[in-house]
Amino acid sequence: MKRIIGSIAVLAFALFASTAPAQEKINISIGTGGTGGVYYPMGGGMANVLSKYIPGMQATAEVTGGSVANLQLLGTGKSDVGLVMVDAALTALNGEDKFKSGKIPIRTLMVLYTNRKHVVSIESTGIKKMSDLKGKRVSTGSPGSATEVMAFRVIEAAGFDKDKDMKRERLGVAESVNAIKDGKIDAFFWVGGIPTASVTDLAATPGVKLKLIDHADVVEKMNAKHGKLYSAGVIKAGSYPGYDVDNKMAEVWNIIVTGDKMSNDDAYNIVKTLVEKKADIVAVHKEAESFSLDNQVQDRSPVPFHPGAMKYFKEKGKGG
Repeated sequence: MKRIIGSIAVLAFALFASTAPAQEKINISIGTGGTGGVYYPMGGGMANVLSKYIPGMQATAEVTGGSVANLQLLGTGKSDVGLVMVDAALTALNGEDKFKSGKIPIRTLMVLYTNRKHVVSIESTGIKKMSDLKGKRVSTGSPGSATEVMAFRVIEAAGFDKDKDMKRERLGVAESVNAIKDGKIDAFFWVGGIPTASVTDLAATPGVKLKLIDHADVVEKMNAKHGKLYSAGVIKAGSYPGYDVDNKMAEVWNIIVTGDKMSNDDAYNIVKTLVEKKADIVAVHKEAESFSLDNQVQDRSPVPFHPGAMKYFKEKGKGG
């Protein structure tokens, strides 16, 4: 009799298990950037945190060409969220520049940290100021990157023609570092967090003296043409090995965006987790220290916040 009752209990449990609702699986693809920059490790840290703390979610960081490529991937549905700079995001939202084929309906999940524009050279080239770039071999960033978008705006505001006044290459930051080490280029543009691994590598190379070129004076002209997207900032002395002076440069905010189809619940859970588990991401890259509720204001993103994100910010007395 006990054996029969036990068998019935096992059968009943099996039937209950087969009819109980399964945990919904949510796969999230995060568009980041190249392996030599900050977006990729930062996105990897985000993916680990989301996968670890949100039940049923599996997030993956994807290597991409950067902001523009991430926005294009969102537009085609091949990515769910992306790390982007606000200037590139605004062009996608408005259907301008590289997005003339159609507007991308994006929403901001969270304002992240500021990207600093690096105009990088080394002492042996003799380049000391922006005007010294004329006639030189210069990389303006990889195709489909916000580095390229911002580089063109800096070059224009500095009074140059990007196609006529320099011999231009289109390399990512890691490729640019290798090219400048090999004497194939004289300078390169990069926009990213501090420190950027590839620039650290260049600064630490024996026999090389890193030069970062001041250009903060072009910010006013950039904003006059493109809107108040940029501000003047400083890459502090000591940010890179052996670099002992402040670099006055242009900076721009980074945001993480999604399409307008993400559910309010998913957006809420993603933002809540990124804020409350920030320490896990800081362990991957210190720029995550800037993931602050105080930064969640519309003035820092030209793209509207997702309603699910706003719900969390309002619960914390922030946002708007």
